[in-house]
Amino acid sequence: MSEPKIYISVPADYDKPWKEALSLYFEQFLSFFFPEIHSQIDWTVPYRSLEKELMELVGDSDVGTQFADKLFEVKLLNQQTVWILIHVEVQSQTDPAFNQRVYRYNYRAFDKYNQPVVSVAILGDDSPSWRPREYSYSLDGYRLRMEFPTVKLLDYESRWDELELEANPFALMVRAHLKTQATNGKMTERQQWKWILIRSLFEKGYTRDEMVNLFRFVDRMMSLPKELEQQLRTEVIRYQEERQMPFLSPMEELIQEEAREQGRQEGRQEGRQEGRQEGMVEKLRENILQILQIRFGELPPSVLEAVNGVEEMDILNPLFRQAIAIASLAEFQVLLTSVKTSVE
Repeated sequence: MSEPKIYISVPADYDKPWKEALSLYFEQFLSFFFPEIHSQIDWTVPYRSLEKELMELVGDSDVGTQFADKLFEVKLLNQQTVWILIHVEVQSQTDPAFNQRVYRYNYRAFDKYNQPVVSVAILGDDSPSWRPREYSYSLDGYRLRMEFPTVKLLDYESRWDELELEANPFALMVRAHLKTQATNGKMTERQQWKWILIRSLFEKGYTRDEMVNLFRFVDRMMSLPKELEQQLRTEVIRYQEERQMPFLSPMEELIQEEAREQGRQEGRQEGRQEGRQEGMVEKLRENILQILQIRFGELPPSVLEAVNGVEEMDILNPLFRQAIAIASLAEFQVLLTSVKTSVE
């Protein structure tokens, strides 16, 4: 009996998915984690994301640190304007300077903009005992104290059944965060949990945009070695095909986004438009062949040659969609022949 394969661990990316989720689903964030604050906000008045103001508060000393902090302006039901400063501590280790950072950003915002600021915190570390809730100091009758509400993600481990039933996007974020954390160094187990969470997206009745966004959050956070990631993508494609789901899906969005990103990176490296275009073309051709191999098995040399001979993005994009949806490899070969003829 062969030994199970051991995979090199891939670092998790907590920061970007949390930042993007906060940007897209701020109201749902407050509803899920801080319902009392949520209930006092007039949601008929559009809120504002204050990225520029936050960067001015952070200062040069914190640039590049792994903080998923966000700042929003809201209108309360009593018509008062309030800024809500969200601190998400996403690293696995505790931060002894966290309390001071919460206080520092709060007083900077008040001092610079003369706005009332409410600070809240999400603690994503793996230490059950670390629960910062205030910043204070005193001397000979003088006392300064700032209290702020916090949520500890580890506390949701005992509420897993509730999370599975909850449709709020942050229920999925919490599950992904906890299972990413729990599978550090266990890539095969992480792959299994990633598939469970992705599959749950298809069963929740989310809109297409919600599915694409949530798929992206889970995919980026639960990083896997390339081989395991490819196995997972194969499973997603088969799952959708078996259930005859329309395949303008999270997986297609993700693959096309990867192609665009690779093209952007290569374009920057080459310093010219041609480099960016070539990178996108090459990635898209790889994905077409990959999907055809998953669906129909070994590909004949004529198909490999024909796909690799296509250079135009406006031809490759429809070929990509047909590779996903077409009924047989023979039909795809006919399509390739017509494409080749039209190009020539």
